[in-house]
Amino acid sequence: MNELAPYAAHSDRTRGRLHPEPPAAPRSEFQRDRDRIIHSTAFRRLEYKTQVFVNHEGDLFRTRLTHSIEVAQIGRTIARLLRLNEDLVEAVALAHDLGHTPFGHAGQDALNACMREHGGFEHNLQSLRVVDVLEERYADFDGLNLTFEAREGILKHCSLAHAEKLGEVGRRFIDKQQPSLEAQVANLADEIAYNNHDVDDGLRSGLITLEQLMDVPIFARHLADVRARYPALQGRRVITETVRRIINTLILDLVDTTRANIARTGVASVDEVRNAPALAAFSPALLDEHRELKRFLLHHLYRHYKVARMSAKANRIITDLYTAFTGDARLLPPEYQERESLEGARAVADYIAGMTDRYAMREHRRIFAVEEILS
Repeated sequence: MNELAPYAAHSDRTRGRLHPEPPAAPRSEFQRDRDRIIHSTAFRRLEYKTQVFVNHEGDLFRTRLTHSIEVAQIGRTIARLLRLNEDLVEAVALAHDLGHTPFGHAGQDALNACMREHGGFEHNLQSLRVVDVLEERYADFDGLNLTFEAREGILKHCSLAHAEKLGEVGRRFIDKQQPSLEAQVANLADEIAYNNHDVDDGLRSGLITLEQLMDVPIFARHLADVRARYPALQGRRVITETVRRIINTLILDLVDTTRANIARTGVASVDEVRNAPALAAFSPALLDEHRELKRFLLHHLYRHYKVARMSAKANRIITDLYTAFTGDARLLPPEYQERESLEGARAVADYIAGMTDRYAMREHRRIFAVEEILS
C-alpha cells in the first residue's frame, strides 16, 4: 500500500469498536473488519441473493456476492490512486449489502411495505444491524464488533428518526456531516459496479440490445472506440471490451475530480473531510452521462416486463411469508419464535431478510403448497 494521505483514515486512529478488544496485530484494525465480514454467515448468503436476475435464471448473472467483490475491486483501485485506506474501502464494499433481502430491490420494497407500521425496512440499516447484532460468531459480543469507520461506511443513508436511535454512528446525519473519504469512495464504486454489470447482464439476458444502447452516449462512444480498434471483433468480447472501458473512464474521472476537490478545500485530516462538502465525485459532464445510463437501465431493464413478472412473484413470496409468520409465530423456526415474542415484527423481518432467494421460495412452498404437506 502507498503511504496514506493525511486525509485518509488511519487504522491506528480508529474511533474504536462498540466492545473494546485487544489489538489485531499483525493485522490492522480495518483488515480485521474485512476478515470478519468475509467469514460471516451473511456474506456467504450473498451468493444466492438476487442482483437483478434471480439465481435460478442463469449461472452467469451477477449475484449480491459477485457484485460486492466487484465493488471492492473498483473501490481498492480508486483508494490506491487517492492514497486512501484500501482495507477500509474493501471492508465497507464487502459489507454494504449484507442486510439486503432476497429478490433484490423488489424484496426490499415488499418487506418495507409489510413493516410500514413497525419502522419500515431499509437494507442499509439492516446491514448495520447484521454486523452490530445479528451475526452470532463470537463469545464476548453479538454481531461482528466492527470499527466505527466500517460501520459508518455501511450506513450510507439514514432518516433523522433512525439516526437519533443509532448513537454515534448516526450522528453525522443529524449534524449534516460527511463520512470518511473511504466511505464516499465505496459508495461511488458501488454505483460504477452495478450500472456496468447490469448492462453486461442485461445484454447477456437479451432483455436489452446493443442497438438500444447506441442511444446512451457513454456506451455508444466506448463501443465506437472498440469497433474502430478491433473491426473484426464479434460476440461477447465486444461487450466486455466496451464495459471495461466505461468502468476505466469512470474511475479515472472520479479520481481526477476528487483530487481537485481535495486540493480546492485543502482538507488535511479525516475530521476536515467530515466537515467539508462531499469530496468524492464525478465531473459534471460525466455525471450527466452516468445518470443517463442509469435512466436507460431503469426504463429498459428494471422495468422490462420479464423483470416485472419476477418482481411480482418476489412481492407475493415476501408478503405471504411475512403475513404467515406475523399471524402465527409457531410457523417460525424455534430460535425466531423466541425472538418474535420479544421483538415482534422486527424479528420476522430479520428472518426474511436473511433468506436467500431459493430458501425464501422453499419456505413459501413449505407453508403454502399442498404437495409439500403430502410429500
